[in-house]
Amino acid sequence: MRITNNTVSDQVIHQIQSLGGRQAKLQNQVSTGQKIFEAEDNPAAIGRVINLESEQRQIGQYGRNVTHALSLSQASFAGLQSVKKVSDRATEIGVLGAGVNGAAASAAYATEVDQLIEQSFQAANARLGNDYLFAGTAVDTAPFTVTRNAAGKITAVAYVGNTDRMAIPVSESSSLTPGVSGATNTGLGDFINHLVALRDALQANDPAAVGTVQTGLITDEDNLVSSIAEQGGIQTRIEAAQSQQVARSSTLESLISDETDADLPSTLVKLSQATTAYQAALQSGASIMKLSLLDYIR
Repeated sequence: MRITNNTVSDQVIHQIQSLGGRQAKLQNQVSTGQKIFEAEDNPAAIGRVINLESEQRQIGQYGRNVTHALSLSQASFAGLQSVKKVSDRATEIGVLGAGVNGAAASAAYATEVDQLIEQSFQAANARLGNDYLFAGTAVDTAPFTVTRNAAGKITAVAYVGNTDRMAIPVSESSSLTPGVSGATNTGLGDFINHLVALRDALQANDPAAVGTVQTGLITDEDNLVSSIAEQGGIQTRIEAAQSQQVARSSTLESLISDETDADLPSTLVKLSQATTAYQAALQSGASIMKLSLLDYIR
């Protein structure tokens, strides 16, 4: 069968274009470090990368949730610690006040307790950003309200939040509740009201009444210690979830890299081979085209 010069020329051009395209693709891989640029390069790998990147985005959202949960727990812990310091001093004053003799000394202690009441009220209405810490899930409204007398002193505190706990998802199958319990929230109100009773007993120079209030203050302090310990345990679980997410994110990054990153040493070898083949094709094509032209002249 006779092969025409046009057919040979077309074949040579097609071969040169094919080799040139492969050379350009390899050069692109070397310059970018990537081996996949279009879906047709490796459809199966592209599908796997899409799934991996989707999971990576989900892990990223869980990571942001964990960071928020940790901030919430740490802020709650700090707030409870602040109230615990007040409780320590109030208990100390209660012991001193139960045995004190003299209206002047009792009045001095009452003045100090009045400041502790204000301090506790501010701590109980503490916020993280725009969210109240000790309001349950009713984070948009101050959880504690007060009644004041004509002199501006607090005479009673009421809890107006709820007893629900906010659940924050940290994985596909688990959530954490970093906020304090409803019992802790209402207990803060009880504690402040006990401080009010302590102040009033001291103001009245009534050691017996001071001793009675002291019992409630001791119970309040035990509850605060338990709540602080609970927050410590919650932070440990949050940090464990955070470590797991970091490890999973690193694994996903590695899997994506395996699918998309070019093996530079291997790609450089392939590029050298493709360049040699392309140059050889150009030389061979030039010779064939020259012979074809001579045949035509003859």
